[in-house]
Amino acid sequence: MADRPTPRRTAKPRVVVTRHLLASVEARMSELFDTKLNVADAPLTRDELAAAMREADVLVPTVTDRIDAELIAQAGPQLGLIASFGAGVDHIDLAAARAKKIIVTNTPGVFTDDTADLTMALIIGVPRRLREGTSLIRRSEWTGWAPSALLGRKLGGKVLGIVGMGRIGQAVALRARAFGLTIRYHNRHRLPQAVEAQFGAEYVADLDALLRQSDIVTLHCPATPETRGLLSAARIAAMKAGATIVNTARADLIDYGAMIEALESGHLGGAGLDVFPEEPKVDDRLVALPNVIAQPHIGSATIEGREASGEKVIANIRFWADGHRPPDQVLEGLV
Repeated sequence: MADRPTPRRTAKPRVVVTRHLLASVEARMSELFDTKLNVADAPLTRDELAAAMREADVLVPTVTDRIDAELIAQAGPQLGLIASFGAGVDHIDLAAARAKKIIVTNTPGVFTDDTADLTMALIIGVPRRLREGTSLIRRSEWTGWAPSALLGRKLGGKVLGIVGMGRIGQAVALRARAFGLTIRYHNRHRLPQAVEAQFGAEYVADLDALLRQSDIVTLHCPATPETRGLLSAARIAAMKAGATIVNTARADLIDYGAMIEALESGHLGGAGLDVFPEEPKVDDRLVALPNVIAQPHIGSATIEGREASGEKVIANIRFWADGHRPPDQVLEGLV
C-alpha cells in the first residue's frame, strides 16, 4: 500500500483516553488536544469503547482494551490513529486497522528495564521461597532461625532458559548473569555472536531441548497465533523436575491449567507470575499454592515508565496531527 500523508489539522484533534493516566500526562494531553479523559478509571465496556471510536479522531487505549475487527468496523470515518499506551499490540486487530487505514502506534522500549527488574525479582524470589517466609512472619508463626528451615535453592550455576530474546529478554539476561546463572535462550532468530558473548548466552534452536535443560524458564515473547499455548501440557510435563516457570509477558503463552496441575503434583518447583488468563480474576488454586509468587500485572508499574509511555503517546499524536509519520507506527505504509 502506498504511503499517504495525513492532512494537516487546523483544529485540535479529539482524543479519547480509555483509562486514567498519570496526572502530568493527562494535563499535557488536555493542553495540546481536545481530550476526553476517564477520570473514574473504570474499564470501558464494549459499547462504551465502540462509542469512543465513533467519536474520536485519536483513541488512546491500553493493553486491557480488546479492539477487534468488529469494533474497528464500527469506528467513525474520522478515527485516524489508535495511539496505544504500552508496548504490546496483540489486543488490537492490526489487519482490520490496516484495512480501514487507521494508523496504530505503541510505546516500545520504555518498560524494558521495569519488566526485567520484576522478572529478576521473581527469578530470585521463587527458589528462595520469599512468599513463604513473608507469610510466616505475617502469621506470627516464625520460631527463630534453624539450620533446616525454609531451605530454598541457590541461583549460581543453575540454567536460566529465556524464551524470547528481544529487548526484555536481553535485559533479563544482563541481570541474571550477575547472579551466576547459566544463560540459554530460544528465539525465532539467533542473535549475533557478539551479542551472545555480551550476555554469556547460548542459543538453543529446539525449544523442547531448552525446556528439558532449564532449572528456571522465563517467557518474553508476544502472544501471537504461533505462540499461544507455547508451554503446553506436554511441554510442561517434559520440563526438568523441580523447575520454575516465570511469566511477565502474556498469559496466553501457557496452559495455566496444566501448569497448576504440575505445581500441585510437585513436578514443578514453583512459579512467578505477573499475568493471568482472566484478569483480574486469579485461579484460587494458584493463590493457595505456597510456591507461587503472584503479582497483579505490575511489570511496567513504575512512575518513570508510565510517564515515559505517556510522553511517547503524546509525541505520536502530535506527529500524526501535523501530517507526519508517528515515530512509533506499528503498521507500515500508513501515514
